[in-house]
Amino acid sequence: MSTASLAPAPVQSVAPLTLTAPDRPVDLQVRVSAPVTGGDLPIILLSHGGGPSNHLSSLNGYAPLADHFAANGFVVIQPTHLDSKSLDLELDDPDAVYWRSRAQDMTRILDRLDQIEAAVPQLAGRIDRGKAAAVGHSAGGVTVNLLLGARLTEPDGTEVNLTEPRITAGVLLASIGRGEALSDGAARLHPRLATVDFSTMTAPTLVVAGDRDDNPRLTIGGPDWHADPYHLAPGPKTLVTLYGAEHGLGGVSGYDVAETTDENPERAAAVARLSRAYLRTELYPGDTAWQEAREALATGPDALGRIESK
Repeated sequence: MSTASLAPAPVQSVAPLTLTAPDRPVDLQVRVSAPVTGGDLPIILLSHGGGPSNHLSSLNGYAPLADHFAANGFVVIQPTHLDSKSLDLELDDPDAVYWRSRAQDMTRILDRLDQIEAAVPQLAGRIDRGKAAAVGHSAGGVTVNLLLGARLTEPDGTEVNLTEPRITAGVLLASIGRGEALSDGAARLHPRLATVDFSTMTAPTLVVAGDRDDNPRLTIGGPDWHADPYHLAPGPKTLVTLYGAEHGLGGVSGYDVAETTDENPERAAAVARLSRAYLRTELYPGDTAWQEAREALATGPDALGRIESK
């Protein structure tokens, strides 16, 4: 059965919900968005990126994605990670926060679904807890990489495994590539990211990359670097390359935001549709949402991008 052609539902959004976290500098705050009707709703954990804005990198960002996912049958849970500018924290180890604490936030959310349901009574009994996926943009892509099985290595040689088996599929939006292609400055700032290993990332994953996402301060690999998780991880993987897209992928982090260098509402909407359809079909085999979304991606001179799978 397909949900691709169903009319979007009205959405309720509750924020902030606070999950106590004694091992964290501050408690974890999340936003929960869901359709007002329906049951057996799968979960999307949505991990924000960074950027210069104060609140896009928090539970208050990424409305173009969160709104679409929730209106089309998902419970969307958005944490405010410790590196969010909205918190303005002085961090002892910013590099560890950048990767380890973000992944731990997502595991904490899945551990506390009872508390989340109790705080949003309209959700009681409506969540399909056995169906969870993760979506991350930019720094959030690093988070999702690790949840899906990618590994990093500590300076002492210890391999770090933060795989979350309850998350069975994911979407990487403008995420990182191989460590050896980090710029010198990025490798100094985030030395553990220079050790990233995609060979253990076995979960089904959609990788979305822009063919103009070129940031020499981050990588010497050019735009193709963001497609590395597709090429270096084992299948099943799918790659969407968006034509003309820069790091914002048309504006996925917020509506009409100044930091989007490639603002294109059609492109941002396509990212949301493709991501939602991919996850729907991965979580519910036999659902035709992904097939329909692929066919709807324009071809020929007006194509928004291309798709390949392995």
